[in-house]
Amino acid sequence: MPIPWTREGSSYGFGDGGSRLPPSAEWAELSVEAQTGVPGSTLELYRAALATPRTPGPRRRRRGRVARRPEGVLAFRRGDFVCVADTTPESVTTPAYGRVLLASGQVLEGDGDAKIPADTTVWFTTA
Repeated sequence: MPIPWTREGSSYGFGDGGSRLPPSAEWAELSVEAQTGVPGSTLELYRAALATPRTPGPRRRRRGRVARRPEGVLAFRRGDFVCVADTTPESVTTPAYGRVLLASGQVLEGDGDAKIPADTTVWFTTA
């Protein structure tokens, strides 16, 4: 589903002719207009991801592998890239797999560990 453009209007900015979908008041704060410049918003996370410099990946296709992780945390590695997702309702401490490229929440790093907040995903590079 596309992100609505504006907070108001029958189509929330999807076009002049209106939308075939019924408008929902919940969409107003999910719009591009509402999320622009708001730290932690989905829109700004996507913008940061798109602005992250690309690093050369492996020349041949390799399967990713699951890294060691605490209960309720999904972590996988592929080459120099590590993704860690905390799906628990509490913060978790994991190894700091490298430099943080992008995170959907505030990550605290220190002494080789990373404290990842609940419901947060972090992308690391080991390069």
